Amino acid sequence: MQVVLTVEALPGKPLAASAAFHAQHLDRARRMLAGEGEGEGADALAIVMPAAGTDHDDWRRALARDLARAASPKRVNVVGGAPGKAREEALAYLADAPGITGQYIPLS
Repeated sequence: MQVVLTVEALPGKPLAASAAFHAQHLDRARRMLAGEGEGEGADALAIVMPAAGTDHDDWRRALARDLARAASPKRVNVVGGAPGKAREEALAYLADAPGITGQYIPLS
């Protein structure tokens, strides 16, 4: 079962966005991966972030990769994009893709 952590807003600058995510959302992601609260019974976590420019790709990829390594064998992926059909389809795909972990999927 995949659980989803949705981050509604982050600063526009990459360094500030990374700092804000780590300060405000990382502990919740770790708790979800540990099976606490809303993460109970989960074997995968999808972190949804707002759309951002390509200058955010590196820190988002690193987040996905590092959390996935730390949580193995649980899966962790990050999806970046606005609410809508593309985001919902990406989340549905990841929920049913047991071999995909540690990926950042930017949506256009």
